[in-house]
Amino acid sequence: MAFALLRKRGPSNFDRASDGSMTLIEHIRELRNRLFRASIAIVLGFGVGFAIAKPVRKVLQQPYCNLPGSTKNGECQFVQLGVADVFLLDLKIALWVGLIVAGPVWLYQLWAFIAPGLHRHERKYAYLFTVIAAPLFAAGAVLAFFVVHKGLEFLIGFSGDDINTTLEITRYISFVTNLILLFGVAFEFPLVILMLNFVGIASARRLLSWWRVVIFLFFAFSAVVTPTPDPFGMTALALCLCVLYFAAVGVAFINDKRRGRGKEVYSGLDDDEVSPLTHEPEPVEAGARVDAVAPVAPAQPIDSRYDDMT
Repeated sequence: MAFALLRKRGPSNFDRASDGSMTLIEHIRELRNRLFRASIAIVLGFGVGFAIAKPVRKVLQQPYCNLPGSTKNGECQFVQLGVADVFLLDLKIALWVGLIVAGPVWLYQLWAFIAPGLHRHERKYAYLFTVIAAPLFAAGAVLAFFVVHKGLEFLIGFSGDDINTTLEITRYISFVTNLILLFGVAFEFPLVILMLNFVGIASARRLLSWWRVVIFLFFAFSAVVTPTPDPFGMTALALCLCVLYFAAVGVAFINDKRRGRGKEVYSGLDDDEVSPLTHEPEPVEAGARVDAVAPVAPAQPIDSRYDDMT
């Protein structure tokens, strides 16, 4: 009996949202439920993040603590200007960790609300881009740690031995986290390139033809977003973006070959190039004989009781 009831259960919310049978109130109610579940997951993740906030803060301090002269009596030295600065900093770290820990839950809730409005191939691309996005962001975070270490080594060494440098803890952690966020977002640029190719906006040949402009923009972008004035961070970020760009173009070539793009009749011509035309005249055959048209019978007189319309 129970199996029969389960078998006769109606379509799920996903199916109803896909075929458009859900009402506006039901969509709003579903959005409310999903936001509530995502909020609960973030709150639980915040609790986990607050429990491990101090170890995470120690990890973020490593780029500075590994520099010579940053420790005194075996302890890395930072300055706290306010009484509650470290406590508020741990709350901020706990929030970031909570968003990361609860990421699978709130990302799933967001995806479950958006996915019914997408086609099947669009969902497949979204799965692919999501799988690629996480490793790219992690690679950007690792590069940011390298840049922070080299940048601090350059800047602190530039000040000289006669100046004692001690960093303020909240400004230093904000500096590191902002750099991690910038580098992680910058590493998502190849996904934009692949998206342009997969949806048919730009072919692989056209993307490759932009390489001079793209390399210049990469170095200009790296010079602006890198907070340290040393050349190490700018060069490292720009070179990594260039490698990712050419890798994305290579994937675009594979995608074009799989879809048969570039085999059209006029695919090898530029936009301002005249298409080749053949000037060989073709013989024109004589047309078939046309019979004479019979004369049209004269019109019958119209009765005076009616006009032309009736």
